[in-house]
Amino acid sequence: MTAVASRNIKLVSQSDQGGRSDGVQVIVHRGYAYIGQTFSNGFTILDVRDARHPKFVDFVACPPNTRTVHLQVHDDVLLATNMPSVWTMQEFQNQQDYFGASPADKLKGRAAGSFTAGIRTFDISRGDRPREIGFLPVDGIGPHRIWYTGGRYAYASIHFAEFTDHIFAVVDVADPAKPEIVGRWWIPGMWRAGAETPTWRSGRRYALHHALVAGTLAYGAWRDGGLTVLDVADPTKPRLLAHRNWDPPFGGGTHSPLPLPDRNLLVVADEATSANCSQGFRYVWVFDVREPSNPVSIATCPQPSEADYCAKGGNFGPHNLHENRPGSLQSSRLIFATYYNAGVRVFDIANPFQPREVAYYVPANPERMIDPRPGRPQVIQSADCYVDPNGLMYLTDSNAGLNILQLEGV
Repeated sequence: MTAVASRNIKLVSQSDQGGRSDGVQVIVHRGYAYIGQTFSNGFTILDVRDARHPKFVDFVACPPNTRTVHLQVHDDVLLATNMPSVWTMQEFQNQQDYFGASPADKLKGRAAGSFTAGIRTFDISRGDRPREIGFLPVDGIGPHRIWYTGGRYAYASIHFAEFTDHIFAVVDVADPAKPEIVGRWWIPGMWRAGAETPTWRSGRRYALHHALVAGTLAYGAWRDGGLTVLDVADPTKPRLLAHRNWDPPFGGGTHSPLPLPDRNLLVVADEATSANCSQGFRYVWVFDVREPSNPVSIATCPQPSEADYCAKGGNFGPHNLHENRPGSLQSSRLIFATYYNAGVRVFDIANPFQPREVAYYVPANPERMIDPRPGRPQVIQSADCYVDPNGLMYLTDSNAGLNILQLEGV
């Protein structure tokens, strides 16, 4: 499939993921791609040892009305989040019903047991045959994202029934068959039994979307709640160092943090959560975090400009960042960001005050739709990008399958 637009990136191959061509998070490990999915309610495994000819291996289904959008892989362990399959539920046919308020409130009328919330653990010593070994149940709508790169602790965004929305949670996975919650932190006002009153405006979501940990610091993206820096030297007692929120005047949706500790920098992407730029632009920000208690924004990455993406249909703007995981390409200069209908973009931040776009790839629109919601435009919505040490890029999409790309000349 020919790119709509590209610069310094070429197509290597494409896969429809065994017919389930919706994808969100992708991680490549020991020659296998593990792909969390937003509509198909499970995750797919592809053999990508020959990147020119990816092969479907297996699909691991979730319980009914449950999806695995995000997962983490390290050594012989895979952690998969289980949460309600919101986009296949009638409560969330309009995306603003999800992004504009707590999903927990929308799902109050759901019968107990109508979906399964928690974290499933798998043994992947045989990469093509995950074997489920444990489950951490959650009373609430459960986890969204999770971060794990080995060691005793994983870090997740989880909704527990006694909170308004997703909060920061520390999970002890010393025994992957018996994970348990050992630490929690939340923005004041989120605990329903607490004495403090929520301070955010109607139509806003204060909810941890994702946190990445570097050393003893956890950088959290809280949707319309902005950015936090937590000290997790004692993971059972996270401690706030800084909280910044740029909504207003900017539009919220803070989604993906990427610490670059060797340069004392932090990159943060705000998710585009509305179609046709109806709520304004979202940005990829660069922060100076040499003083963790005082993160300072010093630049934004340039917006794609080779086409009118606001008029294309669907969402336009940042989503996920390549996360420099162990075993992947680890660069503190090149930033890889998916941009929904503008594909994947690569920014050079050698000068962090003047980021430059140095590469991009905009795939063709999907040939068929997996998204069950009515009236969705048939355009790409690039979701996640994993980059291997050789510059091979694994790009997922909400409907269009997996594109494997090669970065060149950068």
